[in-house]
Amino acid sequence: MRLSPFIQEGRFMLHIPFPQFSAENTHSDEKALGSLPEWDLTHLYPTPDSAEFRQDFDNAAAKARAFSERWKGTLEAAAAKTGDDGLGAAVEEYEAIGEILGRLGSYAGLAYFANASEPALRKLFGDTSARITEIYADLLFFELELNRLSEDTINSSLQTDSRLAHYRSWIIDLRKEKPHQLDDKTEQLFMEKSMTGAQAFNRLFDQTMDGLRFEVDGKDLPLEQTLNLLSDTKETKRKSAAEALAKTFKANLPTFSLIMNTLAKDTEINSRWHGFEDIADSRHLSNRVERDVVDALTEAVTDAYPRLSHRYYKMKAKWLGMDQMNYWDRNAPLPETAERTIPWTEAKDTVLSAYGAFSPEMADIARRFFDENWIDAPIRPGKRTGAFAHPTVPSAHPYVLVNYLGKPRDVMTLAHELGHGVHQVLAGKQGGLMCSTPLTLAETASVFGEMLTFRALLAETEDKAARKAMLAQKVEDMINTVVRQIAFYQFERKVHTARREGELTEDQICEMWMSVQAESLGPAIKLADGYETYWTYVPHFIHSPFYVYAYAFGDCLVNSLYAVYQNAESGFQDKYFDMLKAGGTKHHTELLKPFGLDASDPAFWSKGLSMIEGLIDELETLDNEE
Repeated sequence: MRLSPFIQEGRFMLHIPFPQFSAENTHSDEKALGSLPEWDLTHLYPTPDSAEFRQDFDNAAAKARAFSERWKGTLEAAAAKTGDDGLGAAVEEYEAIGEILGRLGSYAGLAYFANASEPALRKLFGDTSARITEIYADLLFFELELNRLSEDTINSSLQTDSRLAHYRSWIIDLRKEKPHQLDDKTEQLFMEKSMTGAQAFNRLFDQTMDGLRFEVDGKDLPLEQTLNLLSDTKETKRKSAAEALAKTFKANLPTFSLIMNTLAKDTEINSRWHGFEDIADSRHLSNRVERDVVDALTEAVTDAYPRLSHRYYKMKAKWLGMDQMNYWDRNAPLPETAERTIPWTEAKDTVLSAYGAFSPEMADIARRFFDENWIDAPIRPGKRTGAFAHPTVPSAHPYVLVNYLGKPRDVMTLAHELGHGVHQVLAGKQGGLMCSTPLTLAETASVFGEMLTFRALLAETEDKAARKAMLAQKVEDMINTVVRQIAFYQFERKVHTARREGELTEDQICEMWMSVQAESLGPAIKLADGYETYWTYVPHFIHSPFYVYAYAFGDCLVNSLYAVYQNAESGFQDKYFDMLKAGGTKHHTELLKPFGLDASDPAFWSKGLSMIEGLIDELETLDNEE
């Protein structure tokens, strides 16, 4: 059984995309960057100890108790009524309570991820999470009892109760959970035990990772800055960073192995009790995507390894003057890559200009993130690595977190997260229960926004060396998004499958990691000693098992979608905005139909992958002209 929409991943638990290597140099001149914005969480609450924060908690608790007293055990009778006594009224009340809990959880989560090293914020996050779970105990019955109603009863109520009919898509999605739900007491036990189980190990991972330091050339650096050095222009610096990462990861391998073993077992227990056949079926269900569609994607990407990653890294090794690159050279900038720091204002103008060329409305929405302090950009101790966009609740607005260092990939990351933000603003009109887009399609707007920005910059670039550097960087980002994420998914499948036979040793997990990495990266990259530990820092394995294929899904989808846009005479923007506004109210087949696309068709994935191959072809042509 899924968690409530207002405490599940992406709503209460923040969506944390895989940290991209967003800079070639961690020593950007702060003056060159300009003034970097910090988000204003007072839009949600003045302070953690404010009267508004306390009152909302008390209000939510009282409303939840009253909701339970009024509706528990009465839904069968309510289905025969309309108005304030009908099921529609109950769903409205349920959604309204969720709005309050979502705001509380968002505030605590955002404050924590902005500075997880602060003990008071860790306590706020833990206490808020615990109290929301306690309050939700009074609401847990609702979806379970609603799903026990017969199909005839539900269909009849949808026809007679206009207020319930508004939630038709949510009801349809909820009914898909019916075969996997347990009795109320058992579901409540699973929910409450998650606080001392999965949630506790998630926090252990976060706090352990936040506290790690990596010694590079005599300096102790946090994870974000050390990862960024893997894109440094100097090979010696990249090697030093890679070895520092490996040394610290290895020292903490017992802890990370325990976390992985525990959460893999936790996932297996949940799946077994809830009647899921495949280890990833619960993720597929929450994503509203069929297993065979994900299998087709995985097979298409795996078959394309030689044409994509293997081929590209062989070319890159030649450009770097190497027969074989070490793993720390994978994200090295090309020799012709110009080194400069991009000021924040330039990054802002670049993204807004690209968005505006596609749609002025899209740029207007994105501009609000800058003008109204919805973005947190500086790097600081304790801040979450990587980047994310968090929707909060429909009555508020999304927030974006980036770690901006003024490099080209940082501009692409900003474009990516603002795509999420625009999507979340548009989908918010669907309300709390129906605004959340399944993860597979949640990456569509972000990758599309990134593509718009890249294409706009590429069109302005006439110098062959600069164009080659831009194309190479884009290909690497796409390989990281498609090839690397499918390899991550295959690694997870190996780990979770083997965990069913017993606890895994550190060496076993590391061997599984190395096997999928060797297959996906190809012979042009040498996976030297130390790299076997690099699985430890990927947060998705901990926070969102099997999430990672959503990136490949989104990238391939956008590649196909962008091809439609390039060939469309008119009307594309309207269709695109309709897709974003739909939120979670439509299945991917419905959303893609207006564009003539079908993700269930195996040829769909080949079409998306061919765009990456085309960019590699262009790089090869440029290389031959030199």
